[in-house]
Amino acid sequence: MDPLGARSQIVDVQTLHSWDHALKGSDEGPGGKASDQTDGLNGLLGPSPSPFPFRDDLNRKIALFTGDVALLNCTAIVNTSNEMLTDKNPISESIHRHAGPDLRDELLKLKGCRTGEAKMTKGFNLAARFIIHTVGPKYKAKYRTAAESSLYSCYRNVLQIAKEQAMASVAFCVVSTTKRGYPLEDATHIALRTVRRFLETHGQSIEMVVFAVTEMEEPVYRKLLPIYYPRSEEEERSSLPLIPPDIGNAEGEPVVPERQIRIAEKPSTLEDDSEEDTLDSDLGQVGTHAFARMEGDVDKQRRLVLQGQLSEASLQKQHQRNYSRWLCRARAEDLSDIAALKALYQTGVDTCGRTVMVLVGRNIPVTLIDMEKALLYFIHVMDHIAVKEYVMVYFHTLTGEHNHLDSDFLKKLYDIVDPKFKKNLRAFYFVHPTFRSKVSTWFFSTFSVSGLKEKVHHVETLHQLYACILPEQIDIPPFVLDYDARMNGPYHSAHSPGL
Repeated sequence: MDPLGARSQIVDVQTLHSWDHALKGSDEGPGGKASDQTDGLNGLLGPSPSPFPFRDDLNRKIALFTGDVALLNCTAIVNTSNEMLTDKNPISESIHRHAGPDLRDELLKLKGCRTGEAKMTKGFNLAARFIIHTVGPKYKAKYRTAAESSLYSCYRNVLQIAKEQAMASVAFCVVSTTKRGYPLEDATHIALRTVRRFLETHGQSIEMVVFAVTEMEEPVYRKLLPIYYPRSEEEERSSLPLIPPDIGNAEGEPVVPERQIRIAEKPSTLEDDSEEDTLDSDLGQVGTHAFARMEGDVDKQRRLVLQGQLSEASLQKQHQRNYSRWLCRARAEDLSDIAALKALYQTGVDTCGRTVMVLVGRNIPVTLIDMEKALLYFIHVMDHIAVKEYVMVYFHTLTGEHNHLDSDFLKKLYDIVDPKFKKNLRAFYFVHPTFRSKVSTWFFSTFSVSGLKEKVHHVETLHQLYACILPEQIDIPPFVLDYDARMNGPYHSAHSPGL
C-alpha cells in the first residue's frame, strides 16, 4: 500500500490533454514535450482523399501519456504479458507492484492466455477498476504476416472487452515488449490504426483511449499519430505521403497481398455489379434451414456443367457468392457460445513457418450444440487464416460418440468453404487416432472429397508431432498432455525443444 500522500502519483485521465488539444492549445502535448511533428509535414499536399480523414470527434477521445500506465486512473489499463501471464517486463512488474498480491492469485485462475487474446481481471489496489491482459506475438521477419495479425488481435480483443463491459476509458501500454522483438514503429502503426478503425464503427460508448508510452517510445507515437488522427484538414493532406501501403481492411486488420489481388481482379461488368448489389437483400433471406437455401442446388449446378449449360467459371462465381453469404452471416451473428468451447484456435507456426490451427475433438459436444453455428464459427475464424498456407492439428484424444462429426456435415463444410481453404491447407495432423477413426478418415478422404487424402497424417504420439511443430509453437490442452504421458511416457509432456 502506498504511504499517505503518495497517491499524488496517480494521474486521472480526465486531466490529460486530448490529441486535438495538442495542436489547438500549445506546442506541448500530453507528455509535456514539444511536438514539432506538424512542421515536418506542412507543404506536402496530396490530391487524393485520406483513408484516415480529419475527425475532431475521434481526436477528442485520444490522449498520449508519457509515464507508467499503472498510475492512470481510468476504467481499465492494459497489461502486456506472456502466455502464462507471468512475464517479468517493466510494465507487468509495475502493475503487479501497485495492484498487490491479489492480482497474482487472480491470474492463476485464468490458466494463461493465448497469443492475440485478451482476458480481464479486477484492478485491486490500482486506481484503474480493471486490468485487461493480452499476449503480444514474438516477432520474426519471415513470419511477419502472422505477427501482424496477432498484434492486431491483441488491440482488437482489448477494445472488444471494453465495449462489452461498457468501459468509458482504456489505457494501452505498448503491447509488444522489447523481449518479443517487435519493431516499435511497425507495432505503432498497427496500434494506432486498429484503435482508429474500432472507434469509427464501435466506439460510441468509449470516451477516451490513452496510449501510455515511455520517453523512448513517445517520439515514434508523436511522429505517427498525425497520420491516423490528423488534427486539421491541412494535417490530413500533409500526412498523405506518409501513409503506409498496407492500411488493413475496414477493421484495420492486416490484409495479405494475394487476397487483395483475388478480390480486385476481373473488374465487374454492369450485370455483375447489379448481382453483387443483391447480396444484402439475399442475406435477409438466410435464416433457418440455411444449408438447404445456400447449398441445395449444388448438384443441379454440377449436372448443368456436365450438360454444357453452365460453365466452370459460372459455377465458381456461384460458389464464391454463396461463400460470401456465409461469411457475412458469420461476422454478423453472436457466436460467443461456440467460441467458449475453445474447440478451435490459432497457435504458433510449424517448422516451415506455416500457421498452426488446433481443433480439439473432445471440446465439440456435437449432440448439444447448434452445428450450423459451429460451421459459421469455423468460417469466421478460418477466413483470414486460409489466405496463406496453414496446417491443422486435430486432437482426437479421449473423444466419445457425442464428439464425432458425421460425414454429411464434413462434406457440407468442404463444399461451402472458399477454394483457398483447400488450396492452402498443407497438412492435417490427426493426433491419437483410433482404428475406427482411421477407417472413417480413409473412406471420407477417398470417396467423399478430393485432394485431401495425401494431406492427412495420423500421429500416434506427441513426440511424432513435435518433429513437425516444435513444442513451444503449439498450445496443447492439459488432458492431451496427460493422456500422452500415460500412454507413451512422461517425457513427451515436458515440451522440451530437444525432443
